[in-house]
Amino acid sequence: MTANIGRVGYWSGLAAFTATVAYDVVQLLQVGGVLRFPADEMLIYGTSLCIVVPFILEMLAFHHLTAPEKRFWSHAALIFTTVYAVFVTANYVVQLATVIPAKLAGAREVTRILEQTPHSLFWDFDAVGYVSMGLASLFAVPAVGKIGFERWVRLALIANALVTPLIGIVYFRPTFSTRLLLLGLPWAITAPLFMLMLAIMLGRRQQTVTADR
Repeated sequence: MTANIGRVGYWSGLAAFTATVAYDVVQLLQVGGVLRFPADEMLIYGTSLCIVVPFILEMLAFHHLTAPEKRFWSHAALIFTTVYAVFVTANYVVQLATVIPAKLAGAREVTRILEQTPHSLFWDFDAVGYVSMGLASLFAVPAVGKIGFERWVRLALIANALVTPLIGIVYFRPTFSTRLLLLGLPWAITAPLFMLMLAIMLGRRQQTVTADR
């Protein structure tokens, strides 16, 4: 059973990594003016939504493959992962299933309050989600070893946690601009990096369990 958990965690982590990189690419194309409505919003919210389930499964596997004495920290990471998932899923489903179709039908005024625009309700949902992801990576740190490959996983988690205040500034600064959005650019590296490193670590933990049998 533990070996199966390791496999699920590994492949889920790779899927979360891939979806996050896809989101990064789409976001850069939108900022660069290559993608325009409705393709830009569909792809941004679609790739973002694709991160959610794999990331939950990766963090769930991480919790189950963590030594009992460190599971308080992995449990905390899993809780913040759940907070992330609830808020961003609510946002992306509303944007994809309600807001974008309304815009395409010429009924934008009806759903304007639901749009993810700076400092709107769903903008704040997105902010809470990604700050929670940062806290998940922070609380995961004590559940990861300090030697060997796991030391590098710790560094990747710490790097993502350190970027979280920048994410908060991007979302909550009173005035928003494209230049301000670039302040969060490090996240485009640290988020997929820690997901990938964690996935590799789970694969290695699985191999260790299998070898001990």
